[in-house]
Amino acid sequence: MKTILTSLIVTISLLTASAENWPSFRGPTRQGMSTERDLPLNWSADSNIAWKTEIPGNGWSSPIVWGDKIFVTSTLASDTKCHVICVDRKSGKILWNKEVFEQVPRRKESKNSYATPTAATDGQHVFVVFGDGSMAALTLDGEIVWTNREVKFYSRHGLGASPIIYSNLVIMPFDGSNPIATAGNYPQVTDEEKLGWQIPWDKAFIAALDTKTGKRVWTAKRGMSRIAHISPIIADDGEKDVLVSAAGDRVQGFNPLTGEMYWTAYAQGEGVTPTPVYGDGRLFASSGFEKTTLRCWSLIRAKGDITTNTLQWEGKKGVPTQPSPIYVKPYLYAITDGGIATCFAPDDGEIIWQERVGGNHSASPVYGDRRIYFLSEEGETTVINAGSEFKILAKNALKEKCQASMAISQGQIFIRGEKNVYCIGKK
Repeated sequence: MKTILTSLIVTISLLTASAENWPSFRGPTRQGMSTERDLPLNWSADSNIAWKTEIPGNGWSSPIVWGDKIFVTSTLASDTKCHVICVDRKSGKILWNKEVFEQVPRRKESKNSYATPTAATDGQHVFVVFGDGSMAALTLDGEIVWTNREVKFYSRHGLGASPIIYSNLVIMPFDGSNPIATAGNYPQVTDEEKLGWQIPWDKAFIAALDTKTGKRVWTAKRGMSRIAHISPIIADDGEKDVLVSAAGDRVQGFNPLTGEMYWTAYAQGEGVTPTPVYGDGRLFASSGFEKTTLRCWSLIRAKGDITTNTLQWEGKKGVPTQPSPIYVKPYLYAITDGGIATCFAPDDGEIIWQERVGGNHSASPVYGDRRIYFLSEEGETTVINAGSEFKILAKNALKEKCQASMAISQGQIFIRGEKNVYCIGKK
């Protein structure tokens, strides 16, 4: 019997370019991959823009697309009011703007927002998470189906991970720290405040909610870990689907239906942001800040502590601490926060090429039409050819701050800037 992941990949491969949705952070496979062709190559703030729509409030959630509807989240009224916003893909008109609840903003890093988690949709409902850990489900027409506010989340960095959908579950990691911060000045912090941030603790967990009711189905505990902002993915270990969810100091695999832990690996780092990627039985993961390292593990029938026993290679050059890597067979690609792009051989981590793209980077790269798109914080997208030779095909400047990752759907590219969502390509 094929796993759900295998069935998903087969379904995606059969979709035509005009029908592919982008239903969650990093798209249909949650790894930044699009099967579409004839995508835009050149644009600017004034050219090849189908429409540009100002989004009220603040937020760094990435756009998701289902059919002719685009969804983003935002916070208004000094970040207290949590909104889900639906935009018409064809015209850019805001179809609805729904307040789901209010939150009390707590400490975060300046690059974060109180609406950073990217929404996810199964085509029937849109699932959202906001900075205080509150979750909600809405219909595609903006009616609230349920809310779940049982998690009282705190992290010194804020909340940055995004939920995923598996079967009838919406799954969300909560990798926070001890909630006692006041003014938040880095000097003079106490050991108590460092718990979960600089000192590992056992309070982090993953929650799975029923998509129809919002009720908690299972809770998975990590053991000792630290804060992170990593969105989970689903991988195949050769026998079954595995929920891969990483945190500070940890990369772990769970049963996505029950939360049972299959395996765990130690990878020192805190405030980890890049989402791991999976391909050909291997997992590639960055350890984030501190001892920044890119590692490759074999996941084929992985079990128990795999820190060293399935580790295939590790490297310290060209490792991202914010953007996620991307695996486009036969190579692994990554871009550092400072704009250094690297192409790795996945078998041993050998650097095939390493070149300066420029700019500062938070957004994760995406792939489509045999190209890789790197979006900088300055709003410039560098498009390169995917392959063993580094070749820049285009540089496209929007002249607006960008930290959210791109979405690709129906031959168009969607970019969320600090104030606007852009639809790039033909109308």
